[in-house]
Parts: sequence; structure tokens; C-alpha cells
Amino acid sequence: MKQKKMLTLTFSQLKQIYGQETPEIVEIADKSSTVEDFKAGILRLLETCRIENEAAEEAREQIRLLLDYDGQNVHELSTGQDMSVQTIRLLYEFLTGTLENMEMPTDLFIEIFHMFKRLKGEVMPLPSPQRIKSRNDRWETGLDEEVREIRDENKERMLHLLIQKIENRKSKPSVRFHFEEGMSYEEKYRLVSEWWNDFRFHLAMAVKSPGELNRFLGNSLSSETMYLLYRARKKGMPFFATPYYLSLLNITGYGYNDEAIRSYILYSPRLVETYGNIRAWEKEDIVEVGKPNAAGWLLPDGHNIHRRYPEVAILIPDTMGRACGGLCASCQRMYDFQSERLNFEFESLRPKESWDRKLRRLMTYFEEDTQLRDILITGGDALMSQNKTLQHILDAVYRMAVRKQKANLERPEGEKYAELQRVRLGSRLLAYLPMRINDGLVDILREFKEKASAIGVKQFIIQTHFQTPLEVTPEAKEAIRKILSAGWIITNQLVYTVAASRRGHTTRLRQVLNSLGVVCYYTFSVKGFNENYAVFAPNSRSMQEQQEEKIYGRMTLEQAEELYKILETKVGTEEETKEDVAKQLRHFMRKHHLPFLATDRSVLNLPAIGKSMTFQLVGLTEEGKRILRFEHDGTRHHSPIIDQMGQIYIVENKSLAAYLRQLAKMGEDPEDYASIWNYTKGETEPRFSLYEYPDFPFRTTDKMSNLEISNKY
Repeated sequence: MKQKKMLTLTFSQLKQIYGQETPEIVEIADKSSTVEDFKAGILRLLETCRIENEAAEEAREQIRLLLDYDGQNVHELSTGQDMSVQTIRLLYEFLTGTLENMEMPTDLFIEIFHMFKRLKGEVMPLPSPQRIKSRNDRWETGLDEEVREIRDENKERMLHLLIQKIENRKSKPSVRFHFEEGMSYEEKYRLVSEWWNDFRFHLAMAVKSPGELNRFLGNSLSSETMYLLYRARKKGMPFFATPYYLSLLNITGYGYNDEAIRSYILYSPRLVETYGNIRAWEKEDIVEVGKPNAAGWLLPDGHNIHRRYPEVAILIPDTMGRACGGLCASCQRMYDFQSERLNFEFESLRPKESWDRKLRRLMTYFEEDTQLRDILITGGDALMSQNKTLQHILDAVYRMAVRKQKANLERPEGEKYAELQRVRLGSRLLAYLPMRINDGLVDILREFKEKASAIGVKQFIIQTHFQTPLEVTPEAKEAIRKILSAGWIITNQLVYTVAASRRGHTTRLRQVLNSLGVVCYYTFSVKGFNENYAVFAPNSRSMQEQQEEKIYGRMTLEQAEELYKILETKVGTEEETKEDVAKQLRHFMRKHHLPFLATDRSVLNLPAIGKSMTFQLVGLTEEGKRILRFEHDGTRHHSPIIDQMGQIYIVENKSLAAYLRQLAKMGEDPEDYASIWNYTKGETEPRFSLYEYPDFPFRTTDKMSNLEISNKY
């Protein structure tokens, strides 16, 4: 039966399908007087049924696991709540007509039906390279001529709106962006056209209200959307979108599909409903003075350092870096915007005198830690800080690295501390506001890299976030070129929203980024609390993409080593090597007939644990949501806290059936995703060599400092 039809079946229709396609299951239920009898009957069936192939064997083991877990209580880590797994009991009640909750969706029973069908040995072939290419090629990029024409029209409309906005401002006019008395309209137009290329203009002119957003989008938003946005504003949700980024949307009704961008700007009903009660998914980000965080790390006072792993810590400065170039609807730090630690009040975010003292204290933390070797400066957004402020922070990092290196000279082999090897700046401004990458910033990046390289720092990375190939515009292309010219590498992190998870969308993004010299780092599952229901794509879709689409960009070990050497060379100091990373990557892909480079890993950020995609389906809720048992990523070091945590359970925030219905509403054919039901387990992919830490020329201590493990779990 076609997926689209299956998703619309009623209880009675679905039970009829069970009787036609899996009559042995219905018969076992009819002959069982209790759920225990039913489970015993299913177990006998599993032991005696003929197993045709590996797919059937996997299905048998999966059903056995559901039987093992039925009736057990598990601790759901994201909510901290205990829950009872009742998958098989619910199936029994459905088949015997004794379900108490007749209002529940059919999704649970659709999923189990697919599981028993797979037990019969049905195998779906992998899509062909030609099929993958056709799905890939249907997605436009921001560099395509037809896309640029629509955006030129958007820009033209917005230039006139910006003139009106400046003319009608009631507050004190901007010192930089204002009109002189007596200027003609043509003069104002020319001036605003020039200002369009200045990132500060877009920040100053950012849209902050639903009404203004609708005007900038040609009054194209529906009354339902406007009502929702006004509700969000009333609840205190921040709203911030620059004219540049709004110009990327398509309001014409024809041309490119902008859903992946639109879902980042427009809030969902569930997000608005839960705002104000959002809890931190990253439990280790909750810091109490003098107490270890959820991962066991002791941190300085305040919310400047976030830490999960021994080798790396995040630094969030008390600067404009606590703001962003826009608020992503699926932001992993929405909790911090809710608490107003992150915000868009730029004047209040300018560094205070106390910041210098705090920065010294934070650098001391890095300097005196035995294992830290990687600093990720982010926010908010690291590049929202002014050039002078960012240079000040990087200078402090450099001085800290020098001191740590000098102190190591006095320590014996085996007792030396890890020295700084990697510096990263986390920023989405390459997509949100690429004009920010100006010559002054490039000079700062180049100068820091040259002097930090001289003391042994090996890697310099701008960690950015392009969500869709439509964000890769001519302006973004130029921003990428400038950063690469400074000798820094650019890596991309994608958040795997529903819109981004459509077939071929991610391969197209990898392809266009690789062609410009960007390598992909992570593909993140959306964190699954209630607020992100609208944008969450199940982890099984990540596994499906990994096995059916990403596979065509997978490299051999020899090819991966060759690519690593190319990138390693490009982070050297030779002037002639700096600007040809994109050229070299394009040559590499042509040489090895690779449509893109599968250097990214698909992962979910587990609360207090870290990134992993090693999971197993152990149950389903009444709504058909998967209950997954996760294991931590065994390829990297973790806090010793993981030894206490036992089994890790996460309930996804929507069923596979609900996800497929969403795709159908977006115009996708659910049949194209039919194999998604088969992905009931996952395994974390190996890390690309570039993302491994280089070896030290000395032996470091195994001792971990700033760590306090108590019996929390």
C-alpha cells in the first residue's frame, strides 16, 4: 500500500490491513486472553518463522527488543521523567478492540505494521545514483540567475521601504544612517543603495515587529501567521530579521521553494505556546556557583563558559557576541534568549570595564586546565562583536596560549598540560549578514593566525551554519573567499529541520559549499522538546539520508587522507596557498568523481552526554513517538560522568507518520521516504581526520582538573 494512503487510514481500516497482510499477528491476538499470552505467542512466532534475509533478521531482533522492554519503566533524560513502555500492550489492545483511548492517533500501529511486514523479508533497493542526482538537482542555490532575479526585485522593494523607515523614525536619528535636510528622493535612494552593502546598516534597520515584517514581505503573510506573530510578541519573544536576510525569501508564488529559510524566521504555534517555559536541553549549560554542571565540570561564575568534553570549552563573551544576526526559530539557545542572557539590545551588550577583568579570569581557567586544547568562541554569534572587541578577545587567547606553553617547560614528561591547538569562531553571519566579513575583520583573522601559528596553534576554523543552498548567495560567496584568504578553514553545521531533510536538499547544500571551499562538519538533529515540534525531523531520517544519499560522497581511506593533506596545506602560512582551497576541492571532487564530500557526521546532542547517533528503538508511545536508547560516542573522550549515567533514553517529539504527513504538506511524495521505517538503529559515523586533535610532541597528564563527579545518576 502507498505511504500516502496508509497515513490516512482509520483504526478499523488499519485493523483490516493487519488482517490481510499479517493475519498471523491478528490470530495470535484473538487466541490470547491476556497481553502476556499475546507476547508469548509473538515470541514463538519469532522463533519459528522463516528468515529470508538480513532485513528480516533485523526486524526479528527489533521486535524481540520491543517485547523485552514492554512493561518496563525507563528514565527519559531530556525531561528527567520516568515513563512506562507499553508498546506491545497497546498493540494487543488495538487488535482485540479493547483500547481505552480511542482518540489516540494510528501512528503507533502504522509503525508496528511496517515492522512485521519487514519480518517477511521485504527489501527496498537503495536509490540509484541517477535518482539521487535528480533529487539533488531540483534544489536551487542563491547563485542561480533565476533566484537572483527574484531577489533583486525584493531588494528594490525594500530600498523604498527603508527610505520610508528612515524618514519616519521618531527616535534619535542614527549618526551614520540618516538623510541630510533637503535631499532629493533620488539622492536618498542612491545613499540607501550604498548603505545596503554595510552590515551595520542592516543591523540598524532590522525588522523587529510583525507588522513591519509583513510590509517588508509585500504584505504576503496570512492572517493566521500574523495572529501567531503578534501572540509571540505579546509573550516577549524577541524578533529580529535584517533586510538582507528577508530579501532571500520568495513572495512571488512562483520560482524557488524558500521553506527552509521561512521556517527559520516564522515561529510555529508550538514554539509560541511553550515560550516562557522552555527548559535548557543542554543540561550542562545550567551553571550554579560552586557546583559542577551536569557533565561534572566546575566553571567560573556566570554564563561565559559552557563545557561538556575534557578538550574543548565554549566561550561566550559579554559583548555584542551575545546577539545574533537574526533569531533562528529552532535555536538551540532559545532557553538563553528566554532568560535574556542573549538578546538584541546592542547598546546594553557593548563591553563594560568589568569585562576586561572577567576575560582575564576566564583565560586563567583555560590556562590552568590540564586538558583544554580547543576554544570555541561563540554566543550568540562571535562575529557580532566589533572588530576591536574581537581582536581584544583573540589577543587574550594568544597571551593565554603563550603562558600555558611557557609553564609547560617546567613540567616533566607525563605531567604536562594540554596546550592550545585549535581556535574556532562560531558564526552564522556568513548566511545571515555576509557583508560583516569586511577587510578589517580579515586582517584581524590573518594577523592572529600568523602569530598563533608561530607558537604551535594548528587549526583556525570559522564554524558557520548554512541551512540551505538558497543562503549561498553572491555576497556569501565573497565572504567565504575573504575568510579563506586569511588562511582560516570554514566548516558548516546544518540543523536537520523538516524542510532541510527533504530528499536531495542536504546533498545539494554540501555540493555548493564544497565548490566554494567549505567543508561540512555536523548535521544536527533538532533537539526534541515540545517547542521544536514543527521543525523536528526524526533521527531515522538522518540515518536514511546517511545510508541512501550521503553515501555517494563517501571517500575511501586513501581519498580521505588525500583530502586531509589538501586542507592541512591550506592552513599553512604560504601566501600562494591561501586562496585556492575552493579550486583544490573542486579538482579533488572531479578527480575522484565525487558529487560532494561526506565529511560531516549526523548526530543528536544528548543532554550532558555529547553528540551521538548510536541508538536503538526500544518502544513507542501512544502517539507513535519513538523511544530511543542512546549510547555515547565511543570515538572521543568524555567526562567520567558517563560512567554513572547508565542507559540513556530519549523520546522523539513526533512520530514517523506525523513527519511524513508534514512532508506531504510541503509537496513531497511520502513514497520517496518509504524506507524510513527500516532505520530502527543507528551508529555514529567516524570523524573526518581534520576534526581530530593533532598529537602533541610530548606526553600530557591524564589528570583532569576542574572536575567534580558526584553521584547524580
